[in-house]
Amino acid sequence: MESDKPKSGTRTPKKSPRPYERPRGGQAKAISDLMPQIGRPAFRRFGFVQSSVVSRWPEIVGEIHSRVCTPEMIRFPRGEKSEGILELVVLPAHAPLIQQVLPEITERVNRFFGYKAVARIKLRQGAVKPPEDRSKTKAPPSLKPIPIELGDSLRDIGDPELRAVLESVARGLGSQGENGNN
Repeated sequence: MESDKPKSGTRTPKKSPRPYERPRGGQAKAISDLMPQIGRPAFRRFGFVQSSVVSRWPEIVGEIHSRVCTPEMIRFPRGEKSEGILELVVLPAHAPLIQQVLPEITERVNRFFGYKAVARIKLRQGAVKPPEDRSKTKAPPSLKPIPIELGDSLRDIGDPELRAVLESVARGLGSQGENGNN
């Protein structure tokens, strides 16, 4: 009977370990990269070639106009991607104002696209949700002032990490004193 052990004269080649390969799907993707792909069918169905027109509307027309009008859809002639009609929803009281600046809005939208995507703008009066106000952001806690009575005692601490932690605690105590939550 033959044994399973290799004979003394023959060598079995050593297998080198295979490098790790991530199973299925390739590299991981950030959610921000996937979002335009997820929303694209819905935006196209409602007439938007690029979803960024909606998300960047305040940048395109300016903060003042974006508060009173918002894009609803772009309709292109059949088989074309230029010379379209942009439909805007406008607050009723502001419709005459927007009517006066339509050439400027058309120019800005076309500049955003990089070609003459919009030839006309059609207005529809209705409710407009104003864009989020990004300017009203709270100051981070590190910029809040340290109360004078607590700040004087922190100057003598030599360790910078310990001083930073104690300053953070002092700021928290100072903001509680302002709110009356002692």
